[in-house]
Amino acid sequence: MSQHEVSKVTILFSGDSGDGIQLTGSEFSHTAALYGNDLSTFPDFPAEIRAPQGTVAGVSGFKLNFGSEAIYTPGGSVDVLVVMNAAALKKNLSDLKEDGFIIANSAGFDKRNLKLAGYPDDSDVLSELRESHRVLDLDVTKLTREALKDSSLGTKDRDRSKNMFVLGFLYWIYGRSLDRTTQFLETKFAKKPEIASANITVLKAGYHYGETIEASLPRYIVKPAKLEAGTYRNISGNQGLAIGLIAAAEKSNLPLFYGSYPITPASDILHELSRHKNFGVKTFQAEDEIAAVTSAIGASFGGNLGVTASSGPGIALKTEAIGLAIMLELPLVIVNVQRGGPSTGLPTKTEQADLLQAVYGRNGEAPMPVIAAHSPSDTFSTAIEACKIAIEHMTPVMVLSDGYIANGSEPWKFPNAKDLPTINPPKAKLDGGEYLPYQRDEKLVRSWAVPGEAGGEHRVGGLEKEENTGNVSYDPENHERMVKIRAEKVQRIANSFTPLEMEEGETSGDILVLGWGSTFGAIKVAVRELRGDGVHVSHLHLRHVSPFPNDLEELLKSFKRVLIPEINNGQLVKLIRDQYLIDAKSLCKIQGLPFRSSEIKAAVMEEVRILTQMQES
Repeated sequence: MSQHEVSKVTILFSGDSGDGIQLTGSEFSHTAALYGNDLSTFPDFPAEIRAPQGTVAGVSGFKLNFGSEAIYTPGGSVDVLVVMNAAALKKNLSDLKEDGFIIANSAGFDKRNLKLAGYPDDSDVLSELRESHRVLDLDVTKLTREALKDSSLGTKDRDRSKNMFVLGFLYWIYGRSLDRTTQFLETKFAKKPEIASANITVLKAGYHYGETIEASLPRYIVKPAKLEAGTYRNISGNQGLAIGLIAAAEKSNLPLFYGSYPITPASDILHELSRHKNFGVKTFQAEDEIAAVTSAIGASFGGNLGVTASSGPGIALKTEAIGLAIMLELPLVIVNVQRGGPSTGLPTKTEQADLLQAVYGRNGEAPMPVIAAHSPSDTFSTAIEACKIAIEHMTPVMVLSDGYIANGSEPWKFPNAKDLPTINPPKAKLDGGEYLPYQRDEKLVRSWAVPGEAGGEHRVGGLEKEENTGNVSYDPENHERMVKIRAEKVQRIANSFTPLEMEEGETSGDILVLGWGSTFGAIKVAVRELRGDGVHVSHLHLRHVSPFPNDLEELLKSFKRVLIPEINNGQLVKLIRDQYLIDAKSLCKIQGLPFRSSEIKAAVMEEVRILTQMQES
């Protein structure tokens, strides 16, 4: 048996939705994180709720990149492809590296499965693959049944454990302990001990199978990563948002109210927040999107931190109420976990196509701040900053995440509460004088009087307000003045932003790759590798996409070429061209999939070619 040390490994688990692919990938991720590896994951769900079994449309995938070095993406081409049936192979074979390794459940390659996947039903796909790839085909179904021959469970329930066989086998290959998964299964099936026992038995059987055939397989060592000292947990983007919202409520000393309507891929924020009633969190599952956002506005009016979340279609339904919150000038946090559109679009696939909706998607002149998280672990601090801006500047704030960030996971270092930013609600000083609800401070922020406070009686509503008093006004000059005041208030928020810092490279030079949101990891890896090859390229990533940071223009104009990768048809590039008259170039991908670093590297090298050609001419 040989052992090889490698710095990182990318594994793609793939099979039918009922094969437990997401659980298998999640458990390997948690175990790798506990071991000390840095990691990044990308779950890929079928778009159809009940796609026919055995078809390519029904394939569920989970990609995991873990290593002893810093990991920023779930990886590009994969080292190990685990396929539970022929359809999984058909969909994902092109992702396998030339020297990659395939682990196949041979039971999923019978005539029926081959036909459903679109292969000739008399073909021997796995034998043909051996001519060009390393292939280990196991009859996982048969091996699982053999391990459970003494179990009283029915055949269907036994077969549900087969994903644990694969997981145990991979634990053996990568030298991982079974303890974490064993403990998880005992907890998950505490009320069904026979199912827990069956899964644990099969997990161990997979591990011991590796020991049995060890002579024919290499094992791999992936040492722990050198992470900053501290306590870590594995966190998904939706979990990070939920925890960040709770932390912000605690730091502002405000009750947290979350009103939402279930929608993929934002629903897990509601699920996570509902578990934390011990922090005084109130969650409300409304009957529709409009009720969800208006309940949050009502909660803010009553002195709470009001939050709502959805995806693009739901944000469209919330639009009128968001305009109301802008007119009222109340704190409100709106989370948009973007997915493929338009309309119902690609519900389980990722996209960044709601940027223009976030910035402009309301009637009238209705600007509000928009900020974007760039990774699962970054959602925590993004949520806190959104709440701080909303509360201290009395405005709705939209947070942009997406399916890639929401469902992906990575290690997150627990912060100390004392290190979190303070949040100071601008409470009205009711000293017996007349309260003017729309009288403003130097930041143009009005004060916040909560109903029931003596002396704080005032009128709010969707009609235009008279300056200072808040009385209904149809005066033309007043309306124009109030529109410009609200816009200037949002613009002045940029004065509180910390100076921009490059993720990679210098603050001036040949080529700048400008990104926002979930393109972060792919850009960072691409630029870092290109710089290692001597290419003069830098990487700047925006959190604040409206208003832009005050120092952005100077940085952009310090580069000869600006490239903007986006998972849309070119939206940030429109904003940049409009505001700064810079001929930024767009790199678009609209496939429901995140960028690979190789795609960005290729686009940068094209910019290098163009720049070289310009300099020579």
